[in-house]
Amino acid sequence: MKLLRHWCVRHASGLRRAYDACMWAVPLLRRVLQHLGAQRIERLVLPVERAAKQILFDCKMCGQCVLSSTGMACPTNCQKQMRNGPCGGVRADGTCEADPGMRCVWLEAGEGRRRIGGPAKPFLDPIDHRLWHHSSWLRVNEGTHATAKPITPYPASPRETFSLEQACNSGRFVVTVEVSPPDSSDPAKLIARASRFRDLADAINITDGAGANCHMSSAAAAAIIAANGMTPIAQFACRDRNRIALQGDILGASALGVRNILCLTGDHVTQGDHPGAKAVFDLDAISLLRIARGMRDRATFFSGRKLDVAPNFFLGATVNPFAPPYRERIDNLERKIAAGAQFIQTQFCFDVPLLADFMREVRSRELHKRSAIIVGLGTLGGAKALARMAEHVPGVHIPDALLRRIASADNQKLEAKAALVETIRAVSEIDGVAGVHLMGYRNDEILAEAITESGVRRGISTQAA
Repeated sequence: MKLLRHWCVRHASGLRRAYDACMWAVPLLRRVLQHLGAQRIERLVLPVERAAKQILFDCKMCGQCVLSSTGMACPTNCQKQMRNGPCGGVRADGTCEADPGMRCVWLEAGEGRRRIGGPAKPFLDPIDHRLWHHSSWLRVNEGTHATAKPITPYPASPRETFSLEQACNSGRFVVTVEVSPPDSSDPAKLIARASRFRDLADAINITDGAGANCHMSSAAAAAIIAANGMTPIAQFACRDRNRIALQGDILGASALGVRNILCLTGDHVTQGDHPGAKAVFDLDAISLLRIARGMRDRATFFSGRKLDVAPNFFLGATVNPFAPPYRERIDNLERKIAAGAQFIQTQFCFDVPLLADFMREVRSRELHKRSAIIVGLGTLGGAKALARMAEHVPGVHIPDALLRRIASADNQKLEAKAALVETIRAVSEIDGVAGVHLMGYRNDEILAEAITESGVRRGISTQAA
């Protein structure tokens, strides 16, 4: 099946032409269907459709076939059920984060779409789980089959802005810092860690099960940060919750004073400390952005039900310029911005020239004018820890020259910090970069020193927002 799947991608243009050529028969078949009845026809058609699609596309029969929009690569083969482009965890060799033996579905989709031609920025709705194992062919015949569509912005109403959004809109260089929630019900350590950056960062990211590991809830930890006079960014990952739970948590975070959220698909459960857990992935990051934006700008749930009071969020998303498919990363970024992302935080940047190449394309599409691009930077204790991260965290790219430099130093921790300071300064000089996002597990002191030594921030006053 894999060989045929790859063949279909290589011949995506011919298959699309064959599909279009068969569309003349749809009106005729519609009359037959009306005469015989849909249920009777589906009992006859479904086995044929299932066999054909499984052989050609390794199809899982979601009932919402979108092959013409995904280059004849079936997205249900994606381990994260991604509907709108690749995740940030594609391995350097192009294989899947969760299944190293399988090539990334969205790498194949990009190749197929290029062969078909046409727009490369469709938006696919979240899967309607009621349609699994039903016929897409019959729904096309009935005219009820949903297709990919461009993202159209909602008309935004005037709303109050808060400190992080104000900082991004001001044009000054922004600094954010990542803090992992504790493995504890006591918030004291969280408050102490975050307070180190009170006068150094515009906002503090609170991770949501980073690396698919269990910690205190991001929404709860962000609310604690806000209650202690600092500005949090709450992360919401699609891995663990369906669309009902995510919308409920977004409302809850808003009620507790959180004003900034980052929408993520999330690392696969196989990467974390509960590899036997069930992965949800009811949404992907782009779908979650659309839903959060609808809650804010239209005051409605995804179902269309009205909210009494809409949440007011500064919406963020992520991008990984350092993992394949490099060409599709810009398209993916543009989709996220169109879906509602007002700020973007990148994966760890250890390769400034690669980032500079990415930013040239960002500027050519003027995406930096539509969303604040905040570059992820950081460090760990030494060369071994960095090499281990590069090996075991899909999507992280660390040049060998940097690893050799740190490994040869007498004090690897100081050398890693020196490299980080140099990178902060270099990144700050790239046109279109709005700021930096500092990450480094249990390296808070080094990160704080790097912020000061780089000269990008010498102490600021933050407000809770």
